[in-house]
Amino acid sequence: MPELPEVEAARSAIAEHCIGKKILRSIIADDSKVINGVSRSHFEAALLNKTIVAAHRKGKNMWLQLDCPPFPTFQFGMAGAVYIKGVAVTKYKRSAVSDNDEWPSKYSKFFIELNDGLEMSFTDKRRFATVRLLDDPASAPPISALGPDALLEPMTEGEFNKSLSKKKIAIKPLLLDQSFISGIGNWVADEVLYQARIHPSQNASSLSKDESDRLLKSITEVIQHAVEVDADSQQFPSDWLFHYRWGKKPGKVDGKKIDFITVRGRTSAYVPELQKLSGVQATEAPAKPRKRASKKDTDDHNDDGDDTNGDVREEETEDTKSKQTKTSKSGKQPARRKKSTKSNDNDDDDDDVDGGGGGGGEDDGDGGDDKTTGTRGGKVIAKRKLIGTNESQDANKSKKTRGGGKKDTAEPKSRKSNDSDASDDDGNENGDQKAGAKKPQKETRKKAK
Repeated sequence: MPELPEVEAARSAIAEHCIGKKILRSIIADDSKVINGVSRSHFEAALLNKTIVAAHRKGKNMWLQLDCPPFPTFQFGMAGAVYIKGVAVTKYKRSAVSDNDEWPSKYSKFFIELNDGLEMSFTDKRRFATVRLLDDPASAPPISALGPDALLEPMTEGEFNKSLSKKKIAIKPLLLDQSFISGIGNWVADEVLYQARIHPSQNASSLSKDESDRLLKSITEVIQHAVEVDADSQQFPSDWLFHYRWGKKPGKVDGKKIDFITVRGRTSAYVPELQKLSGVQATEAPAKPRKRASKKDTDDHNDDGDDTNGDVREEETEDTKSKQTKTSKSGKQPARRKKSTKSNDNDDDDDDVDGGGGGGGEDDGDGGDDKTTGTRGGKVIAKRKLIGTNESQDANKSKKTRGGGKKDTAEPKSRKSNDSDASDDDGNENGDQKAGAKKPQKETRKKAK
């Protein structure tokens, strides 16, 4: 997800190359999921012959000020990005449109051509972004609901410490709450907590003044440096957690092991040796490190397949869809598919927190536990139904069988098959084998007669 440094890099590029120029042509995507509250034709007409006066940002939101309202406003979501043809704009890496690239991209939601021939596009491959047309973006949601900007409106040490003392939630989700401080996303939160040596699950209200001051200092330094280098991660200090936290793979920073836990539904990278729980929480059972799975090999990043960084939400969504497809092929209960779909919807909602209250909203449901529970529940239901069916079949067959000894032999075979962890297909195969095994018995009885 683009965070404050990436959005600021986009704003800065627009300010440098587009201000003072008139919009001669515009193309707005016919996508009501991204283009919010205005028709395509009305949006395009509102931009025509307008001059770009300024580019503004608050938190992870940006808007263009034209010579008269309304103004286009961009909420970047998970994969929103600004491209200016011929200009390298940072999106976790330096990216410029080449002559061989499709232009505008098929993922373009907002495209304008300026009077000097320069062209700019806002793209969103995953469709979690929101583009609006507002008369006064700063006074309307979601921007009006944002807390102080982490770069432009930093708190004093006293203000920050006082604010933390009132928050009885874990520090990680609090930092992600855009109504508390705007602009901090998952990688920035992990970085500042690592540099301040604070555990992601530590209650905000329990932080000492020294810890509070260290955290505020880390927020300021990390964001300022990232902005100074236009969010070019190759220029981040080599000892930053940023370089080692992606993909939830085993790794070390400065020789110390990195672990992953889930805090309020959000995957969090931290260094246990340096970031320890304190106070009452230190005596409680520590959170178990999150299991690393090869299927989910990316975390909180853009959607480019060639990028070394990744976005776990996209992988979780795709992984869940894959599980649903496998479920339908294997003939398991439709109820499982329904539950998994609900988990997908939660994941989609969780991905974007730009609208304030983001700490809990962004991270309220990782969806992993629900999917696991649903899968197990589905297996139990399928197993019970299979047991009931086979027992009924065995009971009917036993009535036709002469002698109690043969009846006793059939039942244990059925139970043994059902108690195994085999799939439904295996269960059917076992059933066919048992049916085939009883045919010779009938033939033997006929010969005996």
